[in-house]
Amino acid sequence: MRIVAVQTMQELDQRAIAEFGVPGLTLMENAGRACVEEIVAESGPARGKRAVIIAGKGNNGGDGYVIARLLSQQGWAVKVCVLAEAVQIGGDAAVNLGRLPPDLVVFCPQAGQIAAVLSDDLARADVIVDAMLGTGLNSDIAGVYREAALLVNAAGRPVLAVDIPSGIHGDTGRVMGEAVRASVTVTFAFAKPGHILYPGAEQTGRLVIADIGIPPQLMERAACHDFLDADEIRPLLRRRDRQAHKGHFGHCLIIAGSSGKSGAAALAANSAVRAGSGLVTLAVPRGLNPILEVKTTEAMTAALPDSGNGRLAENAFAAVERLLPGKDALAIGPGLGLAAGTAALVRTLLETVELPLVVDADGLNALAGDVGLLRRKRSVAMVLTPHPGEMARLLGVSVPEVEAERIPLARDFARNHGVYLVLKGARTIIAEPSGLTAINGSGNPGMASGGMGDVLTGIICSLLGQGYPPWDACRLGVFIHGYAADLVAGDKGEIGINATDVQEMLPYAYRKLAAGFNHTRRHTTCRP
Repeated sequence: MRIVAVQTMQELDQRAIAEFGVPGLTLMENAGRACVEEIVAESGPARGKRAVIIAGKGNNGGDGYVIARLLSQQGWAVKVCVLAEAVQIGGDAAVNLGRLPPDLVVFCPQAGQIAAVLSDDLARADVIVDAMLGTGLNSDIAGVYREAALLVNAAGRPVLAVDIPSGIHGDTGRVMGEAVRASVTVTFAFAKPGHILYPGAEQTGRLVIADIGIPPQLMERAACHDFLDADEIRPLLRRRDRQAHKGHFGHCLIIAGSSGKSGAAALAANSAVRAGSGLVTLAVPRGLNPILEVKTTEAMTAALPDSGNGRLAENAFAAVERLLPGKDALAIGPGLGLAAGTAALVRTLLETVELPLVVDADGLNALAGDVGLLRRKRSVAMVLTPHPGEMARLLGVSVPEVEAERIPLARDFARNHGVYLVLKGARTIIAEPSGLTAINGSGNPGMASGGMGDVLTGIICSLLGQGYPPWDACRLGVFIHGYAADLVAGDKGEIGINATDVQEMLPYAYRKLAAGFNHTRRHTTCRP
């Protein structure tokens, strides 16, 4: 599924009108008609049905007026509440307001009026249509709009949101003070980030994307983000030759672990095995090697110089260099710790290693305050996998600032530093150096437990080692990680899942993903 920013959608609307001669009234009529089709499909025959349409003064309200007219023509009892004065309605919205019988419309421009006017109607409505604000919202809703949103949510009736639930920021998914909770949202031409990113995704309900007549030439060239679901990811998965052997699927080297964090190293290595690597070598501080030989049955281990307290010594670089020949990908960071010598070693490796490289956890922390080092990297493909806290440290900003602008921050960082960036979280953002971005659709709250990031590091390193192109390795790796967790949750529930559960489910996730391949599905490619 392709997702476009709010500004991109606004430009598409304007160009459809100005360059292709599609009347704005036609776009509005098609939008309203698509919403009515969804209402009728959900509600059945019109006899005895009631609808309340709450409309703002812009084009979102205009769509609501079209919905009111079409439902009324089909026999619905309709009431329209306009959150503005009649003189404030202009353009195509005014035209469609004028097409409604006056007795269907009530104007409530001031806070304090709407409850008395609508409470009974809302309680009896078969559907409430939210046509208040649309995707252009940039400030917290207040006054009569906030009052209306609260009343809609309190009514407990089915709600259809036109384009996006009022109060949700179209590009970030943030709740702008208050927001309508929709049962279903009908949006137009493309999904918007606010439908997909949390918390907006929870307010959106079931998302329907309707064709309203934007010319295909415009849609095909629109800058967009990919939304990763099984259908989008499945074609990336490579079929294995029946005569293949372990040498065909790469040899990963993983540098990880410190005293008290041997589990992170084991999870990364074992996950690389489960993700399909032919061979995995786990390099750890010498003092931890006996422990990791027990924890990693299928992976090989290599003992590196130890500072004496279960942490890598800075002089371990020569030992790592001796391990690099014959390896196809390197991961560094899980559980390494923050000792000065370890951080110095990491920085040296980031400047010298030419292999595809995954940097996570304490590998990222070693970069904080010195991201300029990335300009000196020699890796043919460097993947950084920060969670929001690590991303905040890399950028020198707060975590709320990261969470508020996840897509543009990830995109700009990847572009500016020539890296592949995996910004973890609910709806992980993936970005690559040319500006392409993707939003992951798999995963669940059960993944909010220790070690999940170590599993992801192992998966992406494994895919790079198997020869997947970096963009494919990042997208497939992030999706299959969440997909495996979804399979675990389907069996065990979302509470109490651990990283080992997800790691062990990886082969089953691959099998289920491959089983649904559709050779006839047409795939489109987003452009930055």
